[in-house]
Formats: sequence, C-alpha cells, structure tokens
Amino acid sequence: MPALKIRPPTVLVVEDDALIRLVATELVEDLGFAVFEVPSADDALAMLELHEEITIVFTDIHMPGSINGLELASLTHQRWPAVGFVIVSGEHRTEPGQIPPGAQFFSKPYSPEVISATLLQMATEAAGAAAAAG
Repeated sequence: MPALKIRPPTVLVVEDDALIRLVATELVEDLGFAVFEVPSADDALAMLELHEEITIVFTDIHMPGSINGLELASLTHQRWPAVGFVIVSGEHRTEPGQIPPGAQFFSKPYSPEVISATLLQMATEAAGAAAAAG
C-alpha cells in the first residue's frame, strides 16, 4: 500500500518591496507552509500556472507590471476559484465587491498575528474542502 503524501499548504507571496517580501515569506514559513515568492502580479500568474499546489496567495495591491493585486485576485478567482487570498495595502482600501468571495483585506502595517491566524484558517478551510471533494 503506498504511503500517503501529505504536503504542507503552499502560499504564494506577491510583493514588490524585497524587504517586505522577505518578512512576509518568513512569516509564512514559520507557520509551516511551503512558500513561493515573486515581485509582481504578472509573475504570480506564471507561478499559479506552474504550481497547482498553491492554495493561498498573500499579495500587496500596488506593484509594477501590467496588473495589480486586486486584478490578480480577480483573474485567479475566475480560473482557480479554490485559491484563497490575503490582500494587503498601505495605500488602498477596498470596497465591497472589489475582492473575491472569501478573500481577506488588511491595511499595512498589518499585524503578523492576525495574518498568521487568517492564513491558518484559510489552510484549514482548504484542507476541509479538499477532503470533502476527494
């Protein structure tokens, strides 16, 4: 009988500021998640294409490239509706309907404890949905 393959949840961190990306990546890794990191929403879409194991995207809104974090969330939700989103910004506030269902928005500077709790909750919900589907 083959052994069960249990992978940690995988989070994609999308942030153009290298120092903030490093801090966010360390936060995610400290929770036991696997993590990918990219500096733009354009790069994030490419990573999502390559890595079906990504279950949560942790993204800033404002960054260089052809799309921003809100557009990334919308496009991703259309193509991969099960992917969860944590969206952050120090400059932008969201209005109802601007983020996909189930996504969470936090203003910068955000509380690492609140982000951690949100990521853990999203991972638990994703695991439950996967178990119910499979």
